[in-house]
Amino acid sequence: MLRYAITSRALYPGDERQQQAALLRQASRWVADGIDLIQLREKDLPAANIVALAREILLAIAMTTSPTKLLINSRPDIAIATAAHGVHLTAAPDELTPAQVRSLYAAANRPAPIITLSCHTLEDVLRARANQADAILFAPVFEKIIAGQTITPGQGIDRLRAACRAASPIPVYALGGVTFENAAACLDTGAAGIAGIRLFHNT
Repeated sequence: MLRYAITSRALYPGDERQQQAALLRQASRWVADGIDLIQLREKDLPAANIVALAREILLAIAMTTSPTKLLINSRPDIAIATAAHGVHLTAAPDELTPAQVRSLYAAANRPAPIITLSCHTLEDVLRARANQADAILFAPVFEKIIAGQTITPGQGIDRLRAACRAASPIPVYALGGVTFENAAACLDTGAAGIAGIRLFHNT
């Protein structure tokens, strides 16, 4: 089962400095545990801070034999500057395409990047497949419940199965409400792995 961890320093207590330090400690644990992909997703931070975090995580990876790869959310410029392994893109119409990101990496003499795409509809999935993404994050699979109330309705296992079929042979990660208890049901649909923010934190 492939594992894709997404950062969120907002899950940690303290001020900005303490949250970033906690994020780096968590990332180091992921690296030690051999998690397949880490997406650095701190979109509200200034570029300089994202660069600093990326470099620390990449250093942690370089100091081990871990297979972990680091992706930067929606910032190919930062990914290239830090020599991150790739970029995560959204399905937004104004987002760069995987081909454009690969061209940017090639122009900078960087190795070919890993590019993942978030998809919320089957149309998104078909577009991601046509654009030759390396992997797809399909979400939300399960509903999000806070304080007993449904905040985000889930699309369900059947829709995830349809997304995996539509994406083939591109691997799909199940995202949204995924737990270690329902992970097997996700894999049974043909998903290659599971992804999450809270899922892998503090583990």
